Amino acid sequence: MSFADVLAAIGTGFSQFRIQDLLDILIIAFVIFKLIQFTTNTRASQVLKGVFVLLLIFIVSNVLNLITVRYLINSFLVSGIVVAVVLFQPELRRALERIGRFRLNIVQKETPSYEIVNQICLAVENMSRRKVGALMVLERNTKLGDYVQTGTVIDAEITDALIENIFEPKTPLHDGAVIIRDARIYAAACVLPLFDDPNISRELGTRHRAALGISTVSDSVTLVVSEETGIISVAQDGRLVRNVDHDTLEALLNSHFNPSQDKAFNLFSAKKDEKTEEKEEGAENGKRNGKGKKRGKKS
Repeated sequence: MSFADVLAAIGTGFSQFRIQDLLDILIIAFVIFKLIQFTTNTRASQVLKGVFVLLLIFIVSNVLNLITVRYLINSFLVSGIVVAVVLFQPELRRALERIGRFRLNIVQKETPSYEIVNQICLAVENMSRRKVGALMVLERNTKLGDYVQTGTVIDAEITDALIENIFEPKTPLHDGAVIIRDARIYAAACVLPLFDDPNISRELGTRHRAALGISTVSDSVTLVVSEETGIISVAQDGRLVRNVDHDTLEALLNSHFNPSQDKAFNLFSAKKDEKTEEKEEGAENGKRNGKGKKRGKKS
């Protein structure tokens, strides 16, 4: 087939294209987009990827005329639809509920990132001063939909009053973790996996173990306020840094909420730099004291 024949075939196809065909394509594209968007935050995303792989294998088996492979995959896909409906009944129910609650948001008010950082710092420091226990997870690339399901969805703007009210003792949502997603308090009273290393310090309670646990299964950053001491801690990548001061906390939050503006902040390297500076200052003071003693002996 020549290039002219290809152009002629394309022209014939466009001449037969109808408005209904465009509408049909847009509806299917929207459904696929919403399906992918809905499953990215849940365990169903892995299953959906597996289904896509099977579909690719099915297409290849048709092209290569692999009769046995095509028969097995076809049988699995036919019965797999029924199995998927049974296994993912909660997800399907939530999807239908979302469709029922669908509303078009033309304009969305966004809170400035500096205000969010200020509100979180204010809440954390107030709770630290009052020795109110708190556990806040800042979601990053790894979605925490499985843990959101264990709590109560709030989806509210971040304010210091709301954060402190959530963790106020003897309130319905104080026991558990708050998950912050897309610069909003997305869920509260969430149950996190506990860190099961037997060598962990006995001084660390359930909140610190939960913070370490979620940091080992995701790339999240978790803030902890100790109920006993009021000490502020940060967990990331399976490591815990305690006694976090205001400047360090502010720099960490700015790095999280302003990834394009601020240079990536490494909490652990910052702590190493502080220790190095302390050692250098100690060494310099030691040298000065030594020189002073030598001068005293000479005199």
